[in-house]
Amino acid sequence: MKILLLGATGLVGRAVAAALEPRHEVLPVSRTSPVGADLADPASLDALFETGADAVVCCAANVPLRPLADLTDTQVLDDLRAKLLGQVALARRAARRLPGGGSITLTGGTFTEPIPGSGLGALVNAGLEGFVRSAAAELPRGPRINVVSPGWISETLEAMGEDGRGGTPVAVVAEAYRGLVEGDANGRTVVPR
Repeated sequence: MKILLLGATGLVGRAVAAALEPRHEVLPVSRTSPVGADLADPASLDALFETGADAVVCCAANVPLRPLADLTDTQVLDDLRAKLLGQVALARRAARRLPGGGSITLTGGTFTEPIPGSGLGALVNAGLEGFVRSAAAELPRGPRINVVSPGWISETLEAMGEDGRGGTPVAVVAEAYRGLVEGDANGRTVVPR
């Protein structure tokens, strides 16, 4: 398959590329790559599908941890646009342009327990899961759509000076993406463990 990989330069994106490249052609996408796009700019997503891709994987989106009391309206809207609405815009375009056997894999997030500053991220992630579940029912013969919902990545925790055992190794997370791209799941949220 020819796979568009948004967020290919990040920690998860690099691991997903490594998991997919032995069997597929991976087209890395970032704001600055030759095939460029920005989830916050939906119009930039249209050109992605001129590549004749069979699948799209989005590892590009995140919502920073911020205390609810400190959130501004602008921050809320910016985070909703970037992670939730940006991935919805990507999925809508992919649903129209990918072949019937294609695949759309988005990125959510999950935490075993609520943590301070995670309220907006929880809203976005729950929205993505609901969107994917419902969108799959509207694409019965179109591309499949799923979401990977990793919690903390072990390597990220270690980079923050924390114990990496509290997270999931990035290679395990990457295998969840590979499994969704190559498998037959539709409308699922996968939490890598």
